[in-house]
Amino acid sequence: MAKAPGGRNEPVRPIIVKKITVVEGGHHGGAWKVAYADFVTAMMAFFLLMWLLGATTEKQRKGIADYFTPTLVNVKHNSAGSYGLLGGSSLTDADNYQHRAGQTGTKTLTIPRDATGGPKDGGTKAKRTASLQDRLQRKLAASANLRKLAKQVHVSQTPEGIRVDLMDDAKFSMFRLGTTLLTPEAAELMRAIGTVLAPEGSSVTVRGHTDSLQWKPGDAANNWSLSAGRAETTRQALMRSGVNEKRFRRIEGVADQDPLIVNNPADPRNRRMSVLLMN
Repeated sequence: MAKAPGGRNEPVRPIIVKKITVVEGGHHGGAWKVAYADFVTAMMAFFLLMWLLGATTEKQRKGIADYFTPTLVNVKHNSAGSYGLLGGSSLTDADNYQHRAGQTGTKTLTIPRDATGGPKDGGTKAKRTASLQDRLQRKLAASANLRKLAKQVHVSQTPEGIRVDLMDDAKFSMFRLGTTLLTPEAAELMRAIGTVLAPEGSSVTVRGHTDSLQWKPGDAANNWSLSAGRAETTRQALMRSGVNEKRFRRIEGVADQDPLIVNNPADPRNRRMSVLLMN
């Protein structure tokens, strides 16, 4: 027993030495960082997609979809009435998409089948176009002669309104060569179309187009006057079929300056009459 200070006998407390080894923290690997970065990127893309679906119109979503499908855009661009209800096809022709087998419609490539929308996102316009197309189709199907001419009629939806194109081809002409006189077949077709358009209340613009074939040297006539004259003939034919005169806002003749077949301005399909039902 050791004597503690002050004369008291107390046990000596042992001295305990505690050894602490400090180990420097090492690197635990970065795989988790890569996985976390991928997760954050995926979530950001998901929320961006949700925002786009809620902040854009149906027409804008279609444009975004077409941006990422350039092949589809090129196919539609080369079709009559491109970006229209029928996707560049006529009332009776099958569509011309690469993967058309098994399709039930052309719009489903870029717009959900059940998308209807409202006045702000094109839903009302699409319904109006579909209704007009259906009435035209039934009207043309009611006559054997008109059924043969159904492929000359193209319906499309444009920013300005619904456009109905009446087109020539190698076997059919709306007007007698070099004149503003309707052929008998075209006159019958015009009466049928006028009957369908008569109940509509929207304003109408008629535009005449020609091909690029030139007139004889020294001839006073030209494609400008011809296209304007044919537009006026079309206006009068529609009036005789019941379209109110006050609905017409203007007639236009653009000659060969707006060809449908850009690569071949002399193609007969460039000769056409466009009847626009304005929004």
